[in-house]
Amino acid sequence: MKTANPSRAIALCGTEQPDRPGRILKAGPMSVEFDNGQLRYLKVNGVEVLRAVGFLVRDENWGTYTPAISNLKIDQRADSFSVSFHAVCRRPDQEIAYDARIEGTRGGNLVFDGTAIPKTDFKTARTGFVVLHPLKGVAGYPVEVEHVDGRIVKDKFPELVNPIQPFLDIRALTHEVMPGLKATVRMEGDTFEMEDHRNWSDASFKTYVRPLVLPWPYTLKAGEEVKQSIKVKLSGSASGGTKAAAGRGIEIKIGQPGRDTLQPLGLGIPAEEIGQAVKQLELLKLAAPRFLVCHFDPRQKHGLKELYGYRVLSEQTGAEAVLEIVVESVDEYGKELQRLADMVKESGLKLAAIEVVPVGDLKSVLPGGPRPPAPPLEDLYSAARAAFPGVRLGGGMFSFFTELNRKRVPAQWLDFVHNTTCPIVHAADDRSVMETLEALPYQVTTARSFIGRTPYRIGPSGIGCRDNPHGATWTPNPDNLRVCLTKLEPRQRGLFGAAWALGYIATFVRTGIEAISMGAPTGPLGIIYRKAEHRQPWYDQLSGFAVFPVYHVISGLTRGAGQKLVPATSSDNQKVECLAYRGKGGTTLWLANLTAGEQKVQITGAKGALFGVMIDEDSFVKATTDPRNFQKSWKPMKEFLTLKPYAVAILSFSD
Repeated sequence: MKTANPSRAIALCGTEQPDRPGRILKAGPMSVEFDNGQLRYLKVNGVEVLRAVGFLVRDENWGTYTPAISNLKIDQRADSFSVSFHAVCRRPDQEIAYDARIEGTRGGNLVFDGTAIPKTDFKTARTGFVVLHPLKGVAGYPVEVEHVDGRIVKDKFPELVNPIQPFLDIRALTHEVMPGLKATVRMEGDTFEMEDHRNWSDASFKTYVRPLVLPWPYTLKAGEEVKQSIKVKLSGSASGGTKAAAGRGIEIKIGQPGRDTLQPLGLGIPAEEIGQAVKQLELLKLAAPRFLVCHFDPRQKHGLKELYGYRVLSEQTGAEAVLEIVVESVDEYGKELQRLADMVKESGLKLAAIEVVPVGDLKSVLPGGPRPPAPPLEDLYSAARAAFPGVRLGGGMFSFFTELNRKRVPAQWLDFVHNTTCPIVHAADDRSVMETLEALPYQVTTARSFIGRTPYRIGPSGIGCRDNPHGATWTPNPDNLRVCLTKLEPRQRGLFGAAWALGYIATFVRTGIEAISMGAPTGPLGIIYRKAEHRQPWYDQLSGFAVFPVYHVISGLTRGAGQKLVPATSSDNQKVECLAYRGKGGTTLWLANLTAGEQKVQITGAKGALFGVMIDEDSFVKATTDPRNFQKSWKPMKEFLTLKPYAVAILSFSD
């Protein structure tokens, strides 16, 4: 029986939940998007002033509530606007409601007031306003900070990713938007401070309410009013600015190869996915990962069984094995590592490298907070080398760059440093997830500032949250929605996941890091479908095997490892990202549409006949249900292409 085609929403993003852009509102030279209670992309004459302003409510694990909005009133006038609404955030045991009012004036100024009243005692990690400044024209540029005591200090937004808060006790921030025009953001109702959102891969600087030196989570008492406001004021001339030319396509320029080569690409292997990965060996062999990052955690009773499984996967795929070791003991870590080394020897698993991280470093540390108990890292690394002589040693974090930046490791004792990333820590809408790619180069530059020339590795990473260092667990997602800090991420199964993965890998490739690992073979972070307890729309109806679109990105790029990188630039890499390399058979060019709209692309500098294949909504069924034949279905292509939403193009031309 033939399976019905998936809906367009499932093919694109793996969920039927809509993710539509908000309504554009205008006031004089200012435009802003109203999106489910938040303001996004506040611009003056097309130049972004603020990435977002929103009144947010977060649970005790830092998960962000999606408010239920009612009584929404929007009045767009000729040169000004107003918005008002009522919002409720609830779960079975607690509830809070707030009223908001927004006014945009013809001078381009804005006021956003919020008043919240808990209906019950309400446990929260943060409730109040958040203001996001963008990175372009901001990172490394001057800012004037007015503090709550009235002091005014001239400073700069940090260029390197600041591990703690760049500015504390904030009342107002002023920066130059364009020559002759400044914007002042005044924050009232509490004491605000700023953190560098790039730590978590967000493309922004975040100014937020309630200083982190205060305890969290905390409880808002029922009936206890929380009242705050944000005021944006422009000063100077708003003339100038730039506007994108309507209808202009994106140009991809191809250059000549240099000395650098494409880095090896691997996959993570969660211990719980070993059996499923073995069942999918044929597809895993076709994916051809260069290495496998094998997780070992004694707290989960991992032992010989898991090591034997890792051996099978490594030997059958030909991938090198990297053992990712959680070290449980604070005092007897040397004996613990030696026992593990003896088990590895007994299992026959051949290791190319190990990565060691103490249990204490698995959880987040707030700025100024004490580091959890852990062995001295120099002693831990010496013990690891003694237990695993001749094996490359990595150290760093199994969680976000934030933790590496705040708990910096002695890189001189290591053969490489590592961390993972997650793009859904603070926001889970499609545009915010894609925007996180902007922050990644800053992370590498910052890491280089303290690890020097020590090789640097990233992963295993994906859109879904591998582990939540900020809370007890990752966020449940029974309804298959876009949710922050969840492992059950629906876009992993859609075209979005493939486009994001290509953008992610291409961005890191250009930074010169040593290696990149992604997700897993199977499971919530996987590239190959398997039956699971959580819903996987359309895939669950299939009778045979299947892969996700991202499978083809991984299986293609693994084969390119070691080939000469070819300079490839996009005239707008926030819309279309690219990556190219040259082997004996010619040049391979990858393109990814990072947007929900069609993008017209012109390729320049490509020589010879152009062949390729598109991973898009038209080819979705064949790509996911017949991966072997899909990878053979190349056809002649032209240098003028139209990329459908979240499409990935794999192109080849002879030189």
